[in-house]
Amino acid sequence: MGVTRSNHCVYDTHYHIVFPVKYRKSLLSEEIKGAILEIAKEIEERYEIEFEKVGTDGNHIHILCSFHPKYKGSQIVGMFKSITARELFKRFPELRKKLWGGEFWSDGYYLATVSERGNWNTVKQYVENQGKTMGITTQPTLWN
Repeated sequence: MGVTRSNHCVYDTHYHIVFPVKYRKSLLSEEIKGAILEIAKEIEERYEIEFEKVGTDGNHIHILCSFHPKYKGSQIVGMFKSITARELFKRFPELRKKLWGGEFWSDGYYLATVSERGNWNTVKQYVENQGKTMGITTQPTLWN
C-alpha cells in the first residue's frame, strides 16, 4: 500500500490490531476464517478501510489495516467486532451455544501503528527540519 488520496487529505497509515474471541475459545476454524475474510471485504467496500492482512491463531485475530484519519482506532475495532459478530451469528447459529454470553469477541484489544519505512528519529528529524532551507530558518520553529 502507498499514499491514499481522499477528498480533503492524503494519508499513509498502517495499524496492527489484535483481539481475542470471547473466553479465549478456539472457534476460528477455517470455515469461520473464510467468513471473516468475506465480511472484511464487505466492510472495505462500505468504509474507507483497507485490510492488508488478516490472520487468526485459533482463539484471536490479527489485522493489518489502513483507514482514513477521520476514524479513531477504537471506532474501527468496534465496527469490525460488531459487524463480524452479527454476521457470524447469522451464518453459524451454533456459535451462540458455544458462547453463552451472546458476544463473539472479548472487550479488549491491542492497537499499534506500523511504519513502512521510517522510525521515530527519522520522523522527529523531518518535523524539526520543516521550514528550514539550507540551514536558514524561513519559518518560526514551534517545537524544540
